[in-house]
Amino acid sequence: MALFRLPYSFPSTLPSFFPKILLPVPSFSISCSSKSTPNQLKNNDDNSNSDNPKKPKRLSEQSSWEAKDSEGRDYLYRLGKEADNMNIAVGARAGVIDDLFTGNFLGKDSDIVFDYRQKATRSFEYLQGDYYIAPVFLDKVACHIVKNYLAHLLNVKIPLILGVWGGKGQGKTFQTELIFQAMGIEPVIMSAGELESDRAGEPGKLIRERYRTASQVVQNQGKMSCLMINDIDAGLGRFGNTQMTVNNQIVVGTLMNLSDNPTRVSIGQDWRESDITNRVPIIVTGNDFSTIYAPLIRDGRMEKFYWQPTKEDIVNIVHRMYEKDDISKDEVVTIVETFPNQALDFYGALRSRTYDRSISKWIEDIGGIENLGNKLLGRKKNEELPVYTPPQVVCKRWRLYLNQGILS
Repeated sequence: MALFRLPYSFPSTLPSFFPKILLPVPSFSISCSSKSTPNQLKNNDDNSNSDNPKKPKRLSEQSSWEAKDSEGRDYLYRLGKEADNMNIAVGARAGVIDDLFTGNFLGKDSDIVFDYRQKATRSFEYLQGDYYIAPVFLDKVACHIVKNYLAHLLNVKIPLILGVWGGKGQGKTFQTELIFQAMGIEPVIMSAGELESDRAGEPGKLIRERYRTASQVVQNQGKMSCLMINDIDAGLGRFGNTQMTVNNQIVVGTLMNLSDNPTRVSIGQDWRESDITNRVPIIVTGNDFSTIYAPLIRDGRMEKFYWQPTKEDIVNIVHRMYEKDDISKDEVVTIVETFPNQALDFYGALRSRTYDRSISKWIEDIGGIENLGNKLLGRKKNEELPVYTPPQVVCKRWRLYLNQGILS
């Protein structure tokens, strides 16, 4: 209720053209009250019928979405405040984004699990076949992964990072992927090209995000995961007169911090006491770790593993590589002995060269190099390419070379 009282007379100071005689103005009061709506009248009737008014219906008795903190803010508001961006990909931010951009007019985009459904992990369905895994390599990688998952049960300091280093083309990455496939691990894989950016701090933030993604795979999917960075020395190594950038320093500092605090990882949001990240192992590969900042590769943070396949490993790997070409293991031993001190990628390139003649014949069958573009890209939808026949005489050619002493 509001009460207004009008004065008996106007102020005494008036312009000269007003008359001197003023009539008295009676006083009266005005009472204002809110208008009762039909819904309010109905609610009043309901309240009069029952002493205990009905509580608003919750989405679920076990749901915490509507639970408010001491300041009266719900879960979505806190989540939006903790995020470091202003988009709506991770939830509707109450009080931050106008309802026009989250309502029915432009379409709703308040999917709280949007980021979790993005396929950030790597699967290895393309690895079809019976490949050989070196026992020493398998033992080192599997032991490192298991130790990190049991770190809370072991009364010993477990290095978070495993550094696999060695010569070029020795199959470090491929052997690791074969182990991931055999153990059922879905890793998050990064490359050295992601360790630099035109914006300061982005690579370090990306590493923390990928690490948390691997942790979420463990928590949400119940699968083992890890973070793998290939060719880390290419992104962080110091070669000659190369320049150290701010991002290099931030990446090194980020990896050192992850090694020291693997369960507390921030990506820029406010800290929460309940925000505990699952510890996941990190595996990095490289050719020369001596070019990396020394405190990062020290014992306690990184366990180093030098990979140099033995002759037996090379023979077994190459034999599985040539198994489809009907080449016996004795012939593979002869090839390896003929070309000693070669990396594994050399024997893979040697096998691919045996297909060159068949591919050249296939190019002639489709009309030569002049029509190659039209045949490959400009053909009709139902038009098929000429059938390519893989070389069936690979084994015979190898035996002929061996018998003639060309490879010996």
